[in-house]
Amino acid sequence: MARSARATAAIPLQPRSCSRGPGLSLPPPPPPLLLLLLLLGPARAGALEIQRRFPSPTPTNNFALDGAAGTVYLAAVNRLYQLSGANLSLEAEAAVGPVPDSPLCHAPQLPQASCEHPRRLTDNYNKILQLDPGQGLVVVCGSIYQGFCQLRRRGNISAVAVRFPPAAPPAEPVTVFPSMLNVAANHPNASTVGLVLPPAAGARGSRLLVGATYTGYGSAFFPRNRSLEDHRFENTPEIAIRSLDARGDLAKLFTFDLNPSDDNILKIKQGAKEQHKLGFVRAFLHPEPPRGAQPYAYLALNSEARAGDKDSQARSLLARICLPRGAGGDAKKLTESYIQLGLQCAGGAGRGDLYSRLVSVFPTRDLLFAVFERPQGSPAARAAPAALCAFRFADVQGAIRAARTACFVEPAPDVVAVLDSVVQGTGPACESKRNIQLQMEQLDCGAAHLQHPLSILQPLRASPVFRAPGLTAVAVANANNYTAVFLGTSTGRLLKISLNESMQVVSRRVLTVAYGEPVHHVMEFDPTDPGYLYLMTSYQMARVKVAACEVHPTCGDCVGAADAYCGWCALETRCTLQQDCANSSQPHFWTSASEGPGRCPAMAVLPAEIDVHQDYPGMILQISGSLPSLSGMEMTCDYGNDVRTVARVPGPAYDHQITYCNLLPRDQFPPFPVDQDHVTVEMSVRVKGHNIVSANFTIYNCSRIGQVYPHTACTSCLSAQWPCFWCTQQHACISNQSRCEASPNPMKPQDCPQILPSPLAPVPTGGSQDILVPLTSATLFHGTSLECSFGLEESFEAVWVNESLVRCNQVVLHTAQKSQVFQLSLQLKGQRDRFLDSPDPMTVVVYNCAMGSPDCSQCLGREDLGHLCAWIDGCRLRGPLQPPPGTCPAPEIRAIEPLSGPLDGGTLLTIRGRNLGRRLSDVAQGVWIGSVACEPLANRYTVSEEIVCATGPAPGAFSDVVTVNASKEGKSRDRFSYVMPVVHSLEPPMGPKAGGTRITIHGSDLHVGSELQVLVNDTDPCTELVRTAMSITCTVPGGTSPSLVPVCVRFERQNCVHGNLTFQYMQNPVITAISPGRSPVSGGRTITVAGERFHMVQNVSMAVHHIGREPTLCKVLNSTLITCPSPGALSNASAPVDFFINGRAYADEAVVAEELLDPLEAQRGSRFRLDYLPNPQFSTAKREKWIKHHPGEPLTLVIHKEQDSLGLESHEYHIKIGQVACDIQIVSDRVIHCSVNESLGRAEGQLPITIQVGNFNQTIATLQLGGSEPAIVVSIVICSVLLLLSVVALFVFCTKSRRAERYWQKTLLQMEEMESQIREEIRKGFAELQTDMTDLTKELNRSQGIPFLEYKHFVTRTFFPKCSSLYEERYVLPSQTLNSQGGSPPQETHPLLGEWNIPEHCRPNMEEGISLFSSLLNNKHFLIVFVHALEQQKDFAVRDRCSLASLLTIALHGKLEYYTSIMKELLVDLIDASAAKNPKLMLRRTESVVEKMLTNWMSICMYGCLRETVGEPFFLLLCAIKQQINKGSIDAITGKARYTLNEEWLLRENIEAKPRNLNVSFQGCGMDSLSVRAMDTDTLTQVKEKILEAFCKNVPYSQWPRAEDVDLEWFASSTQSFVLRDLDDTSVVEDGRKKLNTLAHYKIPEGASLAMSLSDKKDNTLGRVKDLDTEKYFHLVLPTDELAEPKKSHRQSHRKKVLPEIYLTRLLSTKGTLQKFLDDLFKAILSIREDKPPLAVKYFFDFLEEQAEKRGISDSDTLHIWKTNSLPLRFWVNILKNPQFVFDIEKTDHIDACLSVIAQAFIDACSISDLQLGKDSPTNKLLYAKEIPEYRKIVQRYYKQIQDMTPLSEQEMNAHLAEESRKYQNEFNTNVAMTEIYKYAKRYRPQIMAALEANPTARRTQLQHKFEQVVALMENNIYECYSEA
Repeated sequence: MARSARATAAIPLQPRSCSRGPGLSLPPPPPPLLLLLLLLGPARAGALEIQRRFPSPTPTNNFALDGAAGTVYLAAVNRLYQLSGANLSLEAEAAVGPVPDSPLCHAPQLPQASCEHPRRLTDNYNKILQLDPGQGLVVVCGSIYQGFCQLRRRGNISAVAVRFPPAAPPAEPVTVFPSMLNVAANHPNASTVGLVLPPAAGARGSRLLVGATYTGYGSAFFPRNRSLEDHRFENTPEIAIRSLDARGDLAKLFTFDLNPSDDNILKIKQGAKEQHKLGFVRAFLHPEPPRGAQPYAYLALNSEARAGDKDSQARSLLARICLPRGAGGDAKKLTESYIQLGLQCAGGAGRGDLYSRLVSVFPTRDLLFAVFERPQGSPAARAAPAALCAFRFADVQGAIRAARTACFVEPAPDVVAVLDSVVQGTGPACESKRNIQLQMEQLDCGAAHLQHPLSILQPLRASPVFRAPGLTAVAVANANNYTAVFLGTSTGRLLKISLNESMQVVSRRVLTVAYGEPVHHVMEFDPTDPGYLYLMTSYQMARVKVAACEVHPTCGDCVGAADAYCGWCALETRCTLQQDCANSSQPHFWTSASEGPGRCPAMAVLPAEIDVHQDYPGMILQISGSLPSLSGMEMTCDYGNDVRTVARVPGPAYDHQITYCNLLPRDQFPPFPVDQDHVTVEMSVRVKGHNIVSANFTIYNCSRIGQVYPHTACTSCLSAQWPCFWCTQQHACISNQSRCEASPNPMKPQDCPQILPSPLAPVPTGGSQDILVPLTSATLFHGTSLECSFGLEESFEAVWVNESLVRCNQVVLHTAQKSQVFQLSLQLKGQRDRFLDSPDPMTVVVYNCAMGSPDCSQCLGREDLGHLCAWIDGCRLRGPLQPPPGTCPAPEIRAIEPLSGPLDGGTLLTIRGRNLGRRLSDVAQGVWIGSVACEPLANRYTVSEEIVCATGPAPGAFSDVVTVNASKEGKSRDRFSYVMPVVHSLEPPMGPKAGGTRITIHGSDLHVGSELQVLVNDTDPCTELVRTAMSITCTVPGGTSPSLVPVCVRFERQNCVHGNLTFQYMQNPVITAISPGRSPVSGGRTITVAGERFHMVQNVSMAVHHIGREPTLCKVLNSTLITCPSPGALSNASAPVDFFINGRAYADEAVVAEELLDPLEAQRGSRFRLDYLPNPQFSTAKREKWIKHHPGEPLTLVIHKEQDSLGLESHEYHIKIGQVACDIQIVSDRVIHCSVNESLGRAEGQLPITIQVGNFNQTIATLQLGGSEPAIVVSIVICSVLLLLSVVALFVFCTKSRRAERYWQKTLLQMEEMESQIREEIRKGFAELQTDMTDLTKELNRSQGIPFLEYKHFVTRTFFPKCSSLYEERYVLPSQTLNSQGGSPPQETHPLLGEWNIPEHCRPNMEEGISLFSSLLNNKHFLIVFVHALEQQKDFAVRDRCSLASLLTIALHGKLEYYTSIMKELLVDLIDASAAKNPKLMLRRTESVVEKMLTNWMSICMYGCLRETVGEPFFLLLCAIKQQINKGSIDAITGKARYTLNEEWLLRENIEAKPRNLNVSFQGCGMDSLSVRAMDTDTLTQVKEKILEAFCKNVPYSQWPRAEDVDLEWFASSTQSFVLRDLDDTSVVEDGRKKLNTLAHYKIPEGASLAMSLSDKKDNTLGRVKDLDTEKYFHLVLPTDELAEPKKSHRQSHRKKVLPEIYLTRLLSTKGTLQKFLDDLFKAILSIREDKPPLAVKYFFDFLEEQAEKRGISDSDTLHIWKTNSLPLRFWVNILKNPQFVFDIEKTDHIDACLSVIAQAFIDACSISDLQLGKDSPTNKLLYAKEIPEYRKIVQRYYKQIQDMTPLSEQEMNAHLAEESRKYQNEFNTNVAMTEIYKYAKRYRPQIMAALEANPTARRTQLQHKFEQVVALMENNIYECYSEA
């Protein structure tokens, strides 16, 4: 029964196995157990009911039932639970994992085995959970420790009953073997089954049958490529019987029962394990064996045997072994009795209808029910097709006996074979045992001389009884001639089907147990109460009532449901289980469904109709159906309203019983309804307080017929269904004919005297006339006094003319209506409400001409109605002498609708006005729209007022008035237009196939016509149409499948408007999960809905079944997420949730597809549920209701929260004090802390403290604002004013921010659109650039190819860019010309790199003075005082400070550790000064000596990183920029180019440039000739520069010749050549300016041959091209626009700067092409190499953090700014802007402009402030705005990595700095630096002396005297010697 997660060794079955490997983390647990026990109440579905649930926080594995104790044992991953059987409440639990374990190690209980492999924390999956009642044990085996088992105590699962192996003394030591420990499978997905067997003869303890899947080396669980060795199955068989005698010798516990024999194991040979993979399903005993019969145990399993093997080819197997007969009988060896046969479940549709894999089995006495599935190809497929089959145990017995006979008596090789795949199967195959007659026991169980495990080759076949997808479990019970089958599914449902005796399904019901959680394959009935079924899903244990019969209210419903368990309890009148009905074991008390609805109790009443005037002695009740004998029972007849009479039964009877009953007293007859002549009474027979059967009878009263039907009294009397008679003399209906005096009375309805209706002409109001009334059958009535009644107070005289005619004299009728109909009746004179019958009423029409005819046509048109009216200043009655009426005025048209229609016509045009004809014929041919006729509709015509006509087709579009001709013509003021509606497009173009998508069809003239249809797929109408002239909006109907369907727009039911519109039906959105699954009962909690394809969702709402209040509207976040506020609920319960997507109820297609759902369940089945819990409850910490608070003081609230299980996050609580939010600081399970940082009020008052969670609000206390001191009042007033000002300022700021944000979003959107349009151009450009850069990269030599400057040149260029007062641009390396042999190396011309040039006679004093000054500078006190003294001087400018810092760096370069300490001290002073003001501004600029010192320090420390890591990507970026710029046109004079990153340098013209490949020869730079690519728009100087770059690319730029130093000559032919120049006699003049010559000007063709040579003399006629006067020369564009720019207005100028698309395109194109190179550079700068971490950065950042901590600066933004200002902005931005500091290259103005944009992007990336971009933002900020957020993440990650590095000690950093000093010693002339520093000392000598005097430490060490000595030595020599030098 108990088994592991269901999976075979070969293919784990995904839907049912818990596929979590050992040690893997388990999914988050469900809600706490106690909560769910309260929450998960009974759930019903049809005829099933969940009575109790127990949720498990970890996946469940097995369960076992202890019927005697009423206990359920549940095993889950790492947990064991003991539950009470009745309500599944927790009684005990034990933790059994996770534990340190390894599948490659023996169990730790094996003391002699050690393990070298690491053990990791491993989850324990339960494999066996079996009850051994005889020994009071629970056997528990898990996947850990190679399948180790424990024996726990029955009744207390938390206690171990028998410790095995035994612990230390006093227990005796036991020798333990691996085979005793390795019992179950050791992998989560490997199957194991176990079964406790009774003890064998002579044994005291039980035995344990175990089947375990092989998981060893080479299996799917431990493949060969992963496993090192196999301990698990070293001695462990697949099937074994083990000793379970816990009271005997523990040395034999878990050993094979007949140890040391191998006869009780079945082990597959090692070599055959891969071919024979066994997956075990269940082990079970044969239920209810006959007394004395041979007991059997069975194993159901799957085998992965391959076709062609001798073993069984069937995949599903049933194996049988024999057990001892009776207590202590002899046990059969496993190998003697083991035999297996295949089970095959297949339909008649061939192999495709074969269900080959066994999933679950359930044995009954005669049948074995089994669920099989057809495995799917993909493990991710939907639920596999499955089927239920039933096999007879008798057939199994017969097959086994036949097989043993065929093996040992009459060998038949095709019937049976010995299992040669197992170790015990070796030896002889089946052979005849001569002279042996096998007994029945031997045929059933084998014998000692027949001990071979056998396999029957032919499977036992059965046809499917029931098919459904995803079946996982089966349990079966026989009840009331039905077989009730319970089936679990992979979707968490329980299906109940009832089978009749023919195994046909007669009913089915479904219950959702736990949606999405597969039902475990074992289900069991409660041993003590079979009315309950226990089942298990992935995370739940459930106790399900097998039938909820009470849902059937009547016997017909109950029996008709065909539920095997339900029947009608006759005397209790309810549907029940049989055991719930009293005396149900006796016949006729309980009617089962198998008896059919015809056996339900029924009753007939005699007489069924009772005259109210007649007396009856009693009533006879004929009772039929299944009822017990009522004789002798206390009975009454119940008439309702507590009216009962005595009932009697004459004698015992069953099927047809007679009962006598007294009629209820006359005074208790129910009243007759007002409009009826009878009343129906329900009467029931009441027995023992229950109305067991009911019937109706009728009480009638004939005399009421005349009252109910006064105008047809006689006819209705004689037509009644009761025996009534008409008495003419009394003019009454009677039930007793004898009461009418003898006179002729009518006997049939047609004999009654009655009026014959005759037509009468309409009568004018007030006119007097006689009316003749014909009669029939009135002979007997002739002469009776009558009156003519018209339903008025007044009646008129009636005179008999003859026996069939009556005249009403001088009838005058009046009406104030247009016409009124009066009904004429003949009333008996003086007898009110007694009339002569008039079945068909006779009527008189009275008309009034003055009413209802406002115009002539209406008035005269009444003639057709017989109204004699004339139009004389209004409508009047026409006199007898007046002539017939004449004509009316012309028609007057006041309105027409609609005003337009389609050309095809068919529009229903409504025309309203006056005099629109007297009748339809007047206008039938008289309505026209221009020349097009409009045909009036007869049923829509209103005389004179309204015509509705159908327009005819028009030949073309036109507009005209509407004409109505009714003898005279009238025209409309409005014009009707014929137009051609046009449709253009439809959006959205797709939607879910469930329908509900609101689509909008765009077009023109769509408002025309009277009727519009939108048809989807030609037939399905689009509903809820709303249209305008330009659009139609409607709701799409549902589709059948995902497909593209046409959409037709049809006007007036004509042809579709041409437009080829289509709509794509897509797969419906899928909801996969909702979280959280709990909500307060008030609702409002945000529920996150996850799924797919939400991009098609336009609107979505959430509703809760049964207990939910109003549905809530949800919000779609993206294609996979929706958020919904939970609806409020009426009570605390768990309820299913529905979603309505686009107005359609969401249905899971997988659920709808399941065949097993009955329609009711499909409609109401919801996959998701919300658990509603009580609203959270809060109180103040001390539960006080009043809290006093003084305004102005800080307020912190501590709020106590009652324990709940809602799992609320901190952001879900909203606490307010009045209207002020309280900021939540801490949230725990019980306590919430919040604080208020703003003023709560200006005066004394009371503020409620409220907490909101979702829709729930609770006021927990009131805050009393106390104190009336004037200071407090003033403070409150001031704070309020400040708050108001802040709010106003914040409002203004937010408004502007929103505007800026909107503009920024708009700008960004435009840029993204343009970028997408030119993606192809970027890709093309990038591909070309990549090719060029690849070539360039190949040619670069990593050590020599990148032209790095030497360290000393890097330092001088970095330290002294332009800020030194001594070293101006004259010290920059001069250009060197090339001689014919090549170039000369650059000379060291910087003074710091050369000799100290002073005259010899000055040198001694100078050297001594410099030496003494150097020692002073190496004194920390002197140097710090010196620096501070200079910085305090107002004329000591920033330039001087930079210079001094750089000179100090050079002077102290040999002692970097000392230099660093000085820098740190000065920085501390700077930090102190900044912290007192605004610490965030520190290090922002270089305005002090120490800031420049920091710059220099970073340059020295980062040089190695710059050269080794950043140099190459930086150089490649520079090359890429240059290559990209050169790909387009460049204006030689303005420098502007087609391709650039900087808008200011953008060439704003579309200059078409074509490439030219030139063959150039040049004797220089080590190469002879090359092919050079130039543009035909290039000037000749530009061509020369490109040629020089091609030839000299591996030579430092300082050694290149200049373009003006070379000549370029073109050989046009063999005899003709030209020297090419920028300006010559052929130059073109335009607009007064000379245009520079280009390749196109000279018409130089592709592949032309050119020669370049060094010029003898420099051509200085032009100078530098970019310096030419733009008034005289131009290159590509005339600068007229730019010259005129200053004259434009500011607005025009501003408008020009807004990027036109073409310019933005070029910027984006360049950006996109360079993006990879820029990303590589930024990645190199902001990454950390493990081999060379940035020690200096770590050291300095730690220093900053230390200083911030000392000063209490905890703001992370401040630290970020300090770090950014000290490294990225101080060093890297400087390098990015000045590549010439690092490389020997040319930095053109254009490259400089592009680098400025890149540097700005780097600056923005390092910033923490949000980019406030808008219309005035510069392009260099907008261009990389999209990338900045990603770059910022990289920066923050870099800072975090630095922070996580191991801190450096001072010794480690000093060693690193000393190494840097040693590396570059003697590179600089420190004497020159000292001399220059001294010049500053000389200039500020008095101030320095004063500072030294003021400093105590300086005075104490006499530093001022030493400084005086230096001055004395240097005073007379410094300027003299330097002037001579």
